[in-house]
Amino acid sequence: MTLFNEREEAFEKQFALDQDLRFKATARRNKLLGLWVADRLGKSGADVQAYAKSLVLADFHEPGNADVLRKVRQDLDAAGQSVSDTEINLKLQQLTAQAIEAIKAGQ
Repeated sequence: MTLFNEREEAFEKQFALDQDLRFKATARRNKLLGLWVADRLGKSGADVQAYAKSLVLADFHEPGNADVLRKVRQDLDAAGQSVSDTEINLKLQQLTAQAIEAIKAGQ
């Protein structure tokens, strides 16, 4: 029984670690996406960081990426910026990979 309990505990620790890394990578990705969108919106100075933070916080409204993508789409449309959903999704994928690599590198 001890070996089984040790294995179970190891799996639980790995699951918790994976969830923590996923959370950090998603938050980092959202910040990077926020910086990209802020540039598209013509923001500068403190407004850039404030917008990036607002995008990170937007992700807490519902599970998945829909809340972040909806905010990005609404903000770009309101500013009259023509950015396709495909471009936004590609950028999201690119930034996800970048965030994961940064987390793995300990940055």
